[in-house]
Amino acid sequence: MTPEIRPFTGADWPAVWPVVRDVIQAQETFPYDPAMSETVARDIWVERPPGLTVVAMLDGRVVGTAKMGANRPGPGSHVATASFMVAAAARGRGAGTALCRYALGWARRQGFASMQFNAVVETNTAAVSLYQREGFRIIGTVPRSFRHPAHGPVGLHVMYHEFDRA
Repeated sequence: MTPEIRPFTGADWPAVWPVVRDVIQAQETFPYDPAMSETVARDIWVERPPGLTVVAMLDGRVVGTAKMGANRPGPGSHVATASFMVAAAARGRGAGTALCRYALGWARRQGFASMQFNAVVETNTAAVSLYQREGFRIIGTVPRSFRHPAHGPVGLHVMYHEFDRA
């Protein structure tokens, strides 16, 4: 069963917050403060237009979320970025892939030239593999720039996907 991806609404936050909180507190994939409050998390996670936040639904439940928008303002605004979080219990069921594909399609429709991920934890091999399958390549790694709770200091990959120009 393929997850349904749809735009986030304010009514989704009570279901999105546990996903965001658990991913942040695990300290394995996001460089966010694990003590971050719900209010701060919502301010960071919920994009304002023209950006977009979405949810992944399986069996009528929120199992993941993504946010997307311009990577930088001004002269860098032609490059998109996105971030993804999937509930631990839903991993391996296609939510991450569906969210990534949705973000790539959204970025293309918005007229972005490419998408860049600024900080993919190198030990997050499932995400790195997913992104590579979807056309991203690692263009650099900042060594020992993420403190992983089990592996110690590990690198953060910068990953990039240039869109075809028709």
